[in-house]
Amino acid sequence: MNARLPISVLFAAAFLLPLSAAAQQTPTTSTADLNLLNTWTVAGKVKTLQGDPVAGARVEMSPTLTSGAFRILATNLQGEFQTEYRLTLENIKEFGVDLKVTKKGYLKAHLIVDFGASTRTWVIPVTLREAEEDPQLLSQADLISGLAPKLKKLKASDGLSAAGEKDYERGVAAFLDRNRSDQAVPLFNKVIRRDSSCMPCRTMLALAELDMGDWDSAYRNLADVYNKMLADKSLGYPEPFLALGVMESWRHEHRSAAGYFEEALKYAPRDPLALQELGRSQLLLQNWGAADEYLAKALAAGAKPEVRLLRAEALLGEDQTQAASTEMTRYLDGRDVKKMPLQVRQLWVQAENRKKIEAAYVKAKAQGGQGIDYLHRPPPDLIGLEPANDQGQLDLILSSVGKTVADYFAKFPNTSSLEEIHQERMSRKQKAGATLDQKFRYLCFTPAEAWGLGFNEYRADSSGGQAWPQGLQDGFMLTSGFASASLLFHPNYANQANFRYLGRQKVNGRGTYVVAFAQLPEKARVNGAFRSGQRSMTTFSQGLAWIDSQNYQITRLRTDLLTPLPEVNLERETTEIAFTEVHFKGIAEGFWLPQRVTVTVDWNGRHLRNEHRYSEFKVFNVETTEKIGKPKEVGQTSKPPDSPAVQ
Repeated sequence: MNARLPISVLFAAAFLLPLSAAAQQTPTTSTADLNLLNTWTVAGKVKTLQGDPVAGARVEMSPTLTSGAFRILATNLQGEFQTEYRLTLENIKEFGVDLKVTKKGYLKAHLIVDFGASTRTWVIPVTLREAEEDPQLLSQADLISGLAPKLKKLKASDGLSAAGEKDYERGVAAFLDRNRSDQAVPLFNKVIRRDSSCMPCRTMLALAELDMGDWDSAYRNLADVYNKMLADKSLGYPEPFLALGVMESWRHEHRSAAGYFEEALKYAPRDPLALQELGRSQLLLQNWGAADEYLAKALAAGAKPEVRLLRAEALLGEDQTQAASTEMTRYLDGRDVKKMPLQVRQLWVQAENRKKIEAAYVKAKAQGGQGIDYLHRPPPDLIGLEPANDQGQLDLILSSVGKTVADYFAKFPNTSSLEEIHQERMSRKQKAGATLDQKFRYLCFTPAEAWGLGFNEYRADSSGGQAWPQGLQDGFMLTSGFASASLLFHPNYANQANFRYLGRQKVNGRGTYVVAFAQLPEKARVNGAFRSGQRSMTTFSQGLAWIDSQNYQITRLRTDLLTPLPEVNLERETTEIAFTEVHFKGIAEGFWLPQRVTVTVDWNGRHLRNEHRYSEFKVFNVETTEKIGKPKEVGQTSKPPDSPAVQ
């Protein structure tokens, strides 16, 4: 079991925030007009779930409590919009607006804002969510269908008065029976105004608001329920904790989400949805054992069969490959995996590949072959190596280099560089063949998500447009992913390989420690991929690292396949990386980045070699990527079936 995750949530953001003093000024009117007109300023700010402003969003607005002009606005570069309604006091005592905010690539946001009789100026927060839901997370539809039916029938002990019961029933009918959350929200709000102590009513309102597209109001109402429950434990029930936890998971705040799910389980220890989502959060945090435990409990409590997919992934993380395969088989229940959704097929292939690799590894060890074995038979080209007498220094070396690698991934800036790629096709006897040379601007940056390790990489041509290396149709190969090569030594992954300290060697006049390593396929969570046509195989590595004895930076890295992959005729895959220290303007510390990379492959009777050289390193703003767009996966390019791609 992992240590209990703390709940740390701030609800400082109110639903309506006052504008600055300058924005509150209203147009000058005559003395006569002051008795006839009143001005309502409607202003808002549109942002993403991550808090980034959304420019160019379309805002449709119409008054709800009186007649008034329908208006269409657009947000500025800061995601802001603003307009004024000047209405006669004879015809209006209260004011409200119906807002619909849309932008391509996002779900529509729909809000109903009641200003009441107040003429204060407010800023209305509007959150837009991406149109494509993350398949790894619980969907909004599943959240609502899992919680709303439990709140359908309420009674006086829930804080619902007899007078409010009819409005609540009407709201439930609009929401759940007619799928009209826009009609249900005003009815639920009416109930809340009458019965403010009805916490289940407020939770149902939040679910309807979420369904309508009003993220901010839903979160505000759930936060209000949460705070009241903290003050009075007798009010507690699991649904608001579950809803808040899932909303946190949509923001990829999985630790915070786990805390809410744990709170939900205090009120309903066998709730299958709470167990499922706590297991999912642990899976996304890579706490494999805890994920397996909670997901198994969820299945025992009656969770849906889809939870078996999550548990299979957790079992793979625990190195229980056969158990994961068994869980997949139970989930499929006789169905053809080839006809299942992509996520299911990918997990199935991952489990099957893992079984094949483990079997090949066991077979190779049993046969005692004389293949590459850096741990036990270091290569003879380590000229000038001073062999280590024992392994006494290994732990210190690994912990020190682990710290430098962790710092590298934690502090890495978004960078661009000039990438020069030289591709070669050679004969079996390594006679020179055809070549291809290309140049790109290589962009390497940390993803926006706050979880996991590694980088995203884009390539751009001389005009700034997104580009992909060519040559697949002519029998060359594509290679990528070198900036993350040192992950093997990160403290999160160092226990997934065996290491051996070979000794000291001078490289370019500097002393280095030479460390051999070999991944453990049954444990390794960092791996490569070799793709040929529509087929992809997971690869595991062994190799050598040269670690500077003064600063514990990896200055050179050589990797080879742990075992050949006969399934795709891959006999050899050798990668050699030379690192150099790079300093960026405005950043004190230096970063050791790949300067020269050579990848050599013996595949299907061919000998292929790619050399990458990097120079002109610069820091760039992540917004640059918006002009380039998201690159296709290598498997989506138009390569012929016999062209390989190495990652």
